[in-house]
Amino acid sequence: MHPSLKVAALVAMVISANASAHGLWTEQRRGNIEAVYGHGAEDNAYKAEKIKRAWAFDAAGKTVPVTVERLADHAVLQPLTPPAALAVLLDNGPWSQRPDKQWVNQDRTQVKDAIASTHSFKYSLAIYQSGARLPKLDMLRLAIVPLSDPLQVGPGKTLEVQVLLDGKPAANIPLQGDYRGSPHQVSATTDKQGKAHITVRNEGLNIVAAQATLPLAEGGPVAQQSLFSSLTFLGEPHHE
Repeated sequence: MHPSLKVAALVAMVISANASAHGLWTEQRRGNIEAVYGHGAEDNAYKAEKIKRAWAFDAAGKTVPVTVERLADHAVLQPLTPPAALAVLLDNGPWSQRPDKQWVNQDRTQVKDAIASTHSFKYSLAIYQSGARLPKLDMLRLAIVPLSDPLQVGPGKTLEVQVLLDGKPAANIPLQGDYRGSPHQVSATTDKQGKAHITVRNEGLNIVAAQATLPLAEGGPVAQQSLFSSLTFLGEPHHE
């Protein structure tokens, strides 16, 4: 069965693999847009070739050319013009858990007596400009889509979002409203339409996160796919 047909069969969102526990988001640092791989306050080095694609959009939702500069321990994203929104895919590859409980970056055909296995994908969506129109986000298998302009909500107020899995509303998805500050705290859970309300936590960068696992056919290289997705935006406009 194709994963898109398994929306109703979502299993628990708590993912035990260390590789799946980490998330992806983008952040402006030193004048650059960097792809960040981390968990809460952790910010880890990673193999930059795992950043497979990036997509940038202008305020009307039209594509802006963007290149991925892959450095020794992370990737920098370079849109041709300042984007209104930016999406990224990190393919973290297959992971298997050995009988000693350690996880290795290989599928279960390569790990003798593997007791668990998963293929991990990370997605991120950043909103940079107020009023930005988003295109159809087909490139993000798991997406957190704001249903109003997140840059106009303000700290302490409520933002409605919709979680899409393979383009369809995903029910019963827990959301972390402050993935950096409280990565384990569930702020809301999506309803049957994939919708939920979260409180904007920060004046600065807000990172909203969601995770899902999808079972795969028996006998394959991994038992499931692990999906992570983030939505990032500033709680208040930046002033020099």
